[in-house]
Amino acid sequence: MAEPRIVDDRDHGRLTAFEGETPVGVIVYFALADDPHALVAVHTVVETAHEGKGIAGALVREFYALAAADGVPVVPLCPYAARWAERHPDEAPAAPPEVVRAAKRQLKERPELW
Repeated sequence: MAEPRIVDDRDHGRLTAFEGETPVGVIVYFALADDPHALVAVHTVVETAHEGKGIAGALVREFYALAAADGVPVVPLCPYAARWAERHPDEAPAAPPEVVRAAKRQLKERPELW
């Protein structure tokens, strides 16, 4: 299977995987509003018919690449992204504890981000 095309919509907090023109998976995320800056993965979903094709992993890998390009850490609050990060420590450096706390605080204060 060819790698999905992945499109970042930063304004809406969506990193979406496409097969052709069909969206097949998404990471819902937000950027921390204040210092310390980070990208925070909240939820990863792959359409049922496309599960098992590596789409979720491709999304998380791209999410970490986007954060690295921005020079910020990733806070994987999404359980899938957290498990992926544990399995790929060379590609997914852990965020500092204060950044994780800031991400959890912002999500609690602004549940619409979820």
